[in-house]
Amino acid sequence: MIRVGIVGCGNIGKVHAEVLKNMEEVQIEAFVDKNLINASRYSKLYGTEKTCSYTSLSQMFDEEKIDVLHICTPHSLHVPMAKEALKRNVHVFMEKPPAISEKDFLSLKNAKKNSEKEVGICFQNRYNETTEKVYDILKKKKLGNVLGARAFVTWKRQREYYESSGWRGKWDTEGGGLLINQAIHTLDLLTYFFGEVKGVEVSMHNHHLKDVIEVEDTVEAYMTFQFGTVCFYATSAYAEDSPVLLDIVCEEGHIRMEGDRLNIWNRNGNKITYNFAGHGVCMGKKYWGNSHGACIQDFYDCIETHRAYRNDLESVENTMSVMFKMYNSIKR
Repeated sequence: MIRVGIVGCGNIGKVHAEVLKNMEEVQIEAFVDKNLINASRYSKLYGTEKTCSYTSLSQMFDEEKIDVLHICTPHSLHVPMAKEALKRNVHVFMEKPPAISEKDFLSLKNAKKNSEKEVGICFQNRYNETTEKVYDILKKKKLGNVLGARAFVTWKRQREYYESSGWRGKWDTEGGGLLINQAIHTLDLLTYFFGEVKGVEVSMHNHHLKDVIEVEDTVEAYMTFQFGTVCFYATSAYAEDSPVLLDIVCEEGHIRMEGDRLNIWNRNGNKITYNFAGHGVCMGKKYWGNSHGACIQDFYDCIETHRAYRNDLESVENTMSVMFKMYNSIKR
C-alpha cells in the first residue's frame, strides 16, 4: 500500500483526493491545510478513520509515514514544499506550475538531483485522448511535416475569483496571471508537440481587472520552432470558459483540436472526426480536461515499474523555459 499525503484542500486538492480515493493501491494518510477545518473536512470525505489532519506540513512529516506528497497549494509554496518532501525521502506529485521563477526551478532541479525520489508535474492534458492521437500523427508524420499552428485559450475569470483567494493575481504569490495559471497547459501542449522554441515575441495586457490584479489577463505570442511559427493567443477576459482550440497545418492535411473533439482533413479535403469520451468522469471543470486520473495513475505506475514519467521535471523544462522568457521580456 502506498501512503499518501495531500497539502492544499481547495478545488484542485479535491480533484486529486477523488482520484486517489479510487486507487486500490493508495491510502490517504493525511491532509494538510492552513485552515484545519478544511483539512478535517477532506479527511472525512476522502480518507479513512485513520486519516489525520494538520495545519503544518512539517508536523505531518514528523508524525506520519508518507511515500508520496501531493502539492495542491498556492504557486509560491510549490518549490519549498517539494524540496522538504524530497529531503525527507518522499516522492512528489505537484500541481502546475513547478516553480514561479527560473531561480526556484533550478533549485527544485538540484533538489531532485540530490534525491532518489521522483517528481511529477500535473500537466494532465498530455494524457487527453485528443493529445495522444495528435502526438502519434505528428511523431509518425502521417500528414507530412508541420508547416504552422495557432492556439486559442479564451476563458473567463472575474473579480471574485481573485479576491476570494488571497494569493491569485499577485506577482509574489502567483508568479504571473493567465499565462502561468491557465494558459500554461496549452503552452505545454505546444512544446510537447513541437519541441524546442527557438524564439518568442510576446505582449501581455491587463484589460478587464486593472483595479483587482497586478498581473496579465491577456497574452499574445509569436513563437518560432524548428519547422516555422505558431501564433498563440490567450485571455481570461472572455464571456465564458470555451474549449481550447488548436489548429495545426501540415504538408498533407490539417488538424483541429477543440476540447474532446478532433477533426482531421487530408489534402483532398476529406474529413475524419473523433469525439472522445475522455478518461472516465470529469472530476474538475470540463474545460480543464478530464485526464487527471490518467495522469496521476501513470505517475504511480512509473514509481512501481521505475519507468520515466511523461511529466517529470526534465520533460517540462522546455515549457517552463519558454514561459520564463515570456515573462522576462515584459516590463512589470
